[in-house]
Amino acid sequence: MAARRAASSILSRRPIPRPVAASSIGESALLGAGSARGWLPGALHRFSSAPAAAAAAATEEPIQPPVDVKYTKLLINGNFVDAASGRTFATVDPRTGDVIAHVAEGDAEDINRAVAAARRAFDEGPWPRMTAYERCRVLLRFADLIEQHAEEIAALETWDGGKTLEQTRGMEVPMVARYMRYYAGWADKIHGLVVPADGPHHVQVLHEPIGVAGQIIPWNFPLLMFAWKVGPALACGNAVVLKTAEQTPLSALFVASLLHEAGLPEGVLNVVSGFGPTAGAALCSHMGVDKLAFTGSTGTGKIVLELAARSNLKPVTLELGGKSPFIVMDDADVDQAVELAHRALFFNQGQCCCAGSRTFVHERVYDEFVEKSKARALNRVVGDPFRRGVEQGPQIDGEQFKKILRYVQSGVDSGATLVAGGDRAGSRGFYIQPTVFADVKDEMKIAQEEIFGPVQTILKFSTVEEVVRRANDSPYGLAAGVFTQRLDAANTMARALRVGTVWVNTYDVFDAAVPFGGYKMSGVGREKGVYSLRNYLQTKAVVTPIKDAAWL
Repeated sequence: MAARRAASSILSRRPIPRPVAASSIGESALLGAGSARGWLPGALHRFSSAPAAAAAAATEEPIQPPVDVKYTKLLINGNFVDAASGRTFATVDPRTGDVIAHVAEGDAEDINRAVAAARRAFDEGPWPRMTAYERCRVLLRFADLIEQHAEEIAALETWDGGKTLEQTRGMEVPMVARYMRYYAGWADKIHGLVVPADGPHHVQVLHEPIGVAGQIIPWNFPLLMFAWKVGPALACGNAVVLKTAEQTPLSALFVASLLHEAGLPEGVLNVVSGFGPTAGAALCSHMGVDKLAFTGSTGTGKIVLELAARSNLKPVTLELGGKSPFIVMDDADVDQAVELAHRALFFNQGQCCCAGSRTFVHERVYDEFVEKSKARALNRVVGDPFRRGVEQGPQIDGEQFKKILRYVQSGVDSGATLVAGGDRAGSRGFYIQPTVFADVKDEMKIAQEEIFGPVQTILKFSTVEEVVRRANDSPYGLAAGVFTQRLDAANTMARALRVGTVWVNTYDVFDAAVPFGGYKMSGVGREKGVYSLRNYLQTKAVVTPIKDAAWL
């Protein structure tokens, strides 16, 4: 949600530094050289505006998460095992920078082991050969186990990823169970066709599982992306090798253990934690993998495509970045529009591929909208995501934290008006103040590039034709929001906007049956719904001659 994007360091051409031990993480490690406020030019801080309550909330003593880390090894052939190299890496609490656990660091040799296990499970094992109803029952039992362990899973996701417990417990974990039940329902409803031929032939069209699917999920929604990818792949009868993001490996390992408890045969799902240049590249290049699915940044998606093409030309599904427009017309209820635009951008700390990160507001209501957006941002509660009432937790890590603040500085330098936020929140961890820019122009970097953080950019427009043209003037095309009371305007923009999803008077609705994906450089293919099944099926025609046919 799909995610991700800069949201994924899953593959890159440069090596990714391992997190350092908790005892060595200090202010300089979080921000680079200099003091907590001194590494960025003073101009940024001169415009910074945030309530003292937000800073206080972000500096409170962190709550001890009510969960133990049970799984830190690789899951290969039904067993949790050490990496072949014996190496581990640290996964870090973004609230503090402290190490949560050391996780087995998979590399090319571990990918080879995982693919071999998946290959045996598909070619020789029971999963693709059992009845579709039996596969359905395994996935239904898995959904039940997700609900039984909901508190534990939600706490683990919040601890490792920094998202609020209210979000993980109230939305994400229930959605994972819903998605798995949705795909369980599809397992015994995948069927082929009988096609009439121009002659005495019986023609069957079969839809067969594609084989071994390699899947790479991002750090911003690891649980949901696990469900989006693993659910349809297993429902179709495939085997899977899943690579987690190195920032958030814990929840996927936990729920994978529940899948085996539900009765999944060994080798059908293998989970490898590791880094992009090693484990990720090996998975994308592997000749034993029949299909790739990747959620992450557009730049990394290009590398995934390249590696797939250079190996065995395996098909690839990509869910990539976005710079989604949120369009507020002059007839809008401004208070409602402000709240919806706020949620569209700041949800999940702004770390969302389809975030409404270009807020286009009609000139007649622009000034009012800016003032109310400023007030809403200043009232947003930033703090420990385990605390009740907190709306925004920390960013995922120090790298993302610094990147977002560089974009904020770019906005100031380019002449946009910083009306709220613009600095870190508190003095510990990776918290950033909710930030709002007004007077943003299309050519500014903050209006063109994916920031992937809590930074709202507000642009002014005059006509429907103008805003459609400007909204479409982007290499991305993932999603868009339209806020208006006029049906004609909504219909015009819904059809004119070159994006995969248009939300009208709502945003971030992710029903299991609704397809999700992008135009242009936002991806290839669709996730969710019946469309996701197509990613994991091969189509085969079987033609047989018929003699003395009673009918054709």
